[in-house]
Amino acid sequence: MNIILKRSRISYEGNTLMTRLMDEHRIVAFVMQGYENPREATGCIVCANCHLANKPVDIEVPQVVLPDTVFKAVVRIPYDIQLKQVLANGKKGALNVGTVLILPEGFELAPPDRILPEMKEKIGNLSFQNYRPTKKNILVIGPVPGKKYSEITFPILSPDPASNKDVHFLTYSCEILNISS
Repeated sequence: MNIILKRSRISYEGNTLMTRLMDEHRIVAFVMQGYENPREATGCIVCANCHLANKPVDIEVPQVVLPDTVFKAVVRIPYDIQLKQVLANGKKGALNVGTVLILPEGFELAPPDRILPEMKEKIGNLSFQNYRPTKKNILVIGPVPGKKYSEITFPILSPDPASNKDVHFLTYSCEILNISS
């Protein structure tokens, strides 16, 4: 059985090597405050500074999106559910997952009043956040239990060129950055 150590900091105190498990949400907040962009100048994602997992992910988005429309981006995070991580209490537990979704400029998280009930049901109790208040096109989710959320639905609002003259509809790409604890 494989064991993955969950986000830890290793330090020397005297002659003893100590491992301290860190609170996941504090780490996400630290990364978001410490890095202006989730992608470093080298092209690596900042999450790779702590996470060694390199897992493939799938994203499903519509081929065509109309202006000022809410649509869904579905991210699937396949991983071996037999993998375990060391929890804060020292016991083995299921992996947590997270995702950073980088959308083209102008696209953003849909406001709650624009999300259809069917999509709200798929989203469940997930809480999305912008990477930074000024970067509404970069969305973060996680850490969340991987067993329950191996598929995450993001509600996305497409830009409206009628209200923002800087937005033009073209062919765009999306980037998914997978975080597995």
